[in-house]
Amino acid sequence: MVKRPIDLARAVVRTEAAAVAALEARIGPEFERAVELLAACRGKVIVSGVGKSGLIGQKLAATLTSTGTPAVFLHPSDAMHGDAGLFAKGEVALFISKSGATEELLALMPYLERLGLPLVAIVTQPGSPLAARANAALVLGPVTEACPLDLTPTTSITLTQVMGDCLAVALMEQRGFAAEDFRFLHPGGVIGHAAARRVGELMHAGAALPRVPESASLREVMLEIMNKRLGITTVVDASGVLAGVVTDGDFKRMLMKHSDPWGLKAADLSSPHPSTIAADALVASAVRVMEERPEGPITALVVVDDARRPLGVLHLHDCLRAR
Repeated sequence: MVKRPIDLARAVVRTEAAAVAALEARIGPEFERAVELLAACRGKVIVSGVGKSGLIGQKLAATLTSTGTPAVFLHPSDAMHGDAGLFAKGEVALFISKSGATEELLALMPYLERLGLPLVAIVTQPGSPLAARANAALVLGPVTEACPLDLTPTTSITLTQVMGDCLAVALMEQRGFAAEDFRFLHPGGVIGHAAARRVGELMHAGAALPRVPESASLREVMLEIMNKRLGITTVVDASGVLAGVVTDGDFKRMLMKHSDPWGLKAADLSSPHPSTIAADALVASAVRVMEERPEGPITALVVVDDARRPLGVLHLHDCLRAR
């Protein structure tokens, strides 16, 4: 009986998800050793692989380079026809092979040995020739491919990419790679533009900041929200410290609870624990705070100083326009 495409797709997701979950337990001392070798590299990381492993290798080389670890992809066939000159003292080799026995990669070992270059290998087979000769072997398997024939590289490719991402993230931390470095290396496009902006550049501040005292009447609160047109107002105590916020949604809930709300004050309406952010935070971080808020997504953040005094309000629409 032929399986439905939707059933096959769900089976692939289950197979690959289970393999990724199991990968966590395999990350140990060898991973730390690999990170040490790559972080100590004073030249380039030479990434190599054949077939689909080579395609993942190209992606990994690009990810490493864009996050502070210079890397290039070298196809083994090109290396055997003159490009082995890329290997030089101070470099580190990172070879990717599902079997760990790829002949084209094993043929490059004399170049590494002659120059004394350390080798990090990502393989699925423990005890394979590449794993045995590597200074740090990251073993992903044994792996069951999501392919019904257990032949086409599917799960193994997913695991390889995840392991590559693990290396890149760990190296970012090792090298102290900061947002400013990311911005410098990504000056164009949506990612670079978002990373280049700070909350303080986009927030509504000064006269545009919606703000009322705790003693403000319901009418004053409504007018402040309407005039500033952000769907929110901050509420401050006598010393100017943020005491809460009142939003359009708070008004709807208030009308459902009170038959005669006109005697209420801002302090009675406000939510006392609003989400806040610092003025020097990245706009990308602010969007993540708004979207991943545990109680549910919101569209505005209060920008505060160290004393929790409101400096401005950042609206999600401002972040989207900044792109």
